[in-house]
Amino acid sequence: MVFHYTHAFVTIASVNLEKLVNFYSKLLGQKPVSLTANVYAEFNLVSMRLGIFKPKNTKESEFEAMSNDNLVCVHPKSKISLCLEVSNLEDAIAHLTALGYPPSKDISIASHGREIYAYDPDGNRLILHQAKEQC
Repeated sequence: MVFHYTHAFVTIASVNLEKLVNFYSKLLGQKPVSLTANVYAEFNLVSMRLGIFKPKNTKESEFEAMSNDNLVCVHPKSKISLCLEVSNLEDAIAHLTALGYPPSKDISIASHGREIYAYDPDGNRLILHQAKEQC
């Protein structure tokens, strides 16, 4: 038996919902298309939707990012990265840097193009990727 679905989207849990929504609003240059204060925000991305939600108080410990004096570290259990394909990697790096979240290493060259890793305020990994044909 096959089930049918109408949409697929990625969600990020954050106990710091407002901070993360502000970050993604600035990163993506848009306001959420759906916003329930202190509960949920949703952005429409090209070919995808990104949801950010605040977990219930009883579940917050499952989603807290590890931090040390405002330095956010990658959550060791996180296996998902939000990959954004960009037309100009240097412009995207400059934008992230201006937001206060500069990428942590140099640009990597891969068979499919160039990319760099960065992290959002909760330590979720972002991969900024420029396809080979655009380099």
